Amino acid sequence: MKSASAAMADYDRGVVDSTYDWLPERHLGVAATLAHADELIEQISDLLFEYHTQSDGVFGLREVPAGPVSRTVVVRVAPIPRKVPLLVADALVALRAALEHALFAEVEFADGAPLDEKAAQLVEMPASHTYEKFEKWRKNRARHGPLSLRAGSELLRRVAGLQPFQRPAEPQMHPLARLVLHTNHAKHRTPAVTTVRLAAMYRDDQVPRSIEDLPKQPEKPLCVGDVIAETPIGTKVPVTLFPTIGINRPRTDRWPVLMQELDEISQWVRCQALPRLITGSEPPQPPLPARYEISVGHQDERRAVAAGSSTSAASRYTRRLSAASARINLVEHLGQIYDFPNGQQVSAWLAHLTDEEVLGKIAALKKNHNYDPRVMRHNIEVLARLRDEILNSPHENKPAEE
Repeated sequence: MKSASAAMADYDRGVVDSTYDWLPERHLGVAATLAHADELIEQISDLLFEYHTQSDGVFGLREVPAGPVSRTVVVRVAPIPRKVPLLVADALVALRAALEHALFAEVEFADGAPLDEKAAQLVEMPASHTYEKFEKWRKNRARHGPLSLRAGSELLRRVAGLQPFQRPAEPQMHPLARLVLHTNHAKHRTPAVTTVRLAAMYRDDQVPRSIEDLPKQPEKPLCVGDVIAETPIGTKVPVTLFPTIGINRPRTDRWPVLMQELDEISQWVRCQALPRLITGSEPPQPPLPARYEISVGHQDERRAVAAGSSTSAASRYTRRLSAASARINLVEHLGQIYDFPNGQQVSAWLAHLTDEEVLGKIAALKKNHNYDPRVMRHNIEVLARLRDEILNSPHENKPAEE
């Protein structure tokens, strides 16, 4: 029998040797619900990618003199497509449904018979910030609720292990707490509220060594009239800005990055909550796939699930954005060397590279914070090889495929 790590390695390589024997037949449908949620997140990512890469940019800036300084003022913010918050609400509701459906199926299995209507109405996944609130939830089901959710039951132990009070320092930050907060608001108040905000910014003459070193920006919407920088009159200080889309956590002034919020919640539901709820133990390997093909019927659903992808829509979106930035950076870097190919040649070459290939080529360049001559020489050699690759590319004079 393969170890968990070996099985996971095979899974990531696309080797299907598992039929998810830890996943009972009664829970096969939950994999489809997860796939549906991931498809919704994929639609969100497509809209956000188009939004981030629009020709006029996400926002516009203007320098406004104010005495001895010049203020960089926001004069325009592109409107976010209305469909984005609607899809966000749908995705979060689907993720919550995956939990609720799994709990209901497990209750009926444990009780050994279909529930009567009164007991069925009392089956729900709580999100208790304190143990006392969880006990109150349990006692409210003591008389008419299903036997499997009574005190001392195995299923109640599993549900308790997923509760926000298990993180006493910040129960409100628990993924289940956030999921319930978002879905309750979307169902009863308004769809998810999204906005443009600055995730980070830095001066080009003070490039940080890593993402962790980026100066933190306030979690707040970016509005017309906001001043994002001040410099002495006559001084030019180029800066790099990282706009993003934030989502409001209802009843708070927090605006976390939308795709990060979706990814953290969906990963927890898929890789932690559902496996623990279903098995009552540490999550088995391989984890449920982020997605498998649900637009066609399958004679062998279990095998179709096993052939699914472990790469989430949020991960694909991050790679896609990184590749778009890398394409721009490659053009800039290649412009620094002798015999730089013309723009048409570079465009044709880039158009025939996958995102993974582009990221691989940009990764060959080393960061040079200390202007190390050895690093400079290495990067010049890499760029020279790329130049030769472009000049010898069979696509250099051919238009990109539609």
